[in-house]
Amino acid sequence: MVDDKTRNAAHAALTAYLSAKKLRRTPERFAILDKVCEMSHHFDIDELYSAIEADGYHVSRATIYNTIDLLTDAAIVRCHRFGSNPAQYELTGISNHLHLICTQCGKVKEVKDPELAAFVDGRHYSAFHSSYFRLYIHGICAACTRRNRRKKKQ
Repeated sequence: MVDDKTRNAAHAALTAYLSAKKLRRTPERFAILDKVCEMSHHFDIDELYSAIEADGYHVSRATIYNTIDLLTDAAIVRCHRFGSNPAQYELTGISNHLHLICTQCGKVKEVKDPELAAFVDGRHYSAFHSSYFRLYIHGICAACTRRNRRKKKQ
C-alpha cells in the first residue's frame, strides 16, 4: 500500500498520459489504478481482478488487461516475467530492489540492497541517463534446499 503522495502522483501521471493520448478518463481506469496502489507486492491480472471484485466493483478482465497495458505504457506500472509464471506487475514508485527467483519452485522474493542501489545509482554512463534498474538473481530458495537435502537422505 502506498501513501497519498504516491497515489496522487500516479493519478496525475495517468491523467497526463490519457490527455496526451486523447483517451477518456474513465472511472474504471482510476479504480484499477487505486487497487494497484493498494497492492503491497507483485501481482498478476487474476489477483488484481479478484481484489477489485472483492471490493464489489465489477470490471471485465479485458478492461483490466487494457488498463494494465495503459499503466505500463505510462510508466506507472512495471511488468516482470519470472520464468514460466504469468506476468507480474508492480507500481513504479517502489524503490529499486532485487528479485531473488528460485529456479526450482518459482518463488520470487524482493530484497532491498542499499549498497547495490547506491552503487548503480552512482554509475555514470556516456550519453545515457538511467532512471531505474531491475536485477534478477536466480538460484535455489532455502525451502527447496531443505527439501533437496531430505530427498538425498532418503
